[in-house]
Amino acid sequence: MSDSSEVLVVASKVKNYIKNKGEMKTSSSVLSALSDRIRSMCDEAIESARSDGRKTVLDRDIG
Repeated sequence: MSDSSEVLVVASKVKNYIKNKGEMKTSSSVLSALSDRIRSMCDEAIESARSDGRKTVLDRDIG
């Protein structure tokens, strides 16, 4: 099991996207918030796949 505080996004990619798209800097707390959202989305996708009797999470499981 992974640590629930582990960052799941590539910091440099997120920071570059925000800088290039919005000409803004990125607070370090954004990475943690994004990781929390991703964990939640993954948990929901896992439950969706499980309820369909699958052991594979598909793109359609991501809400």
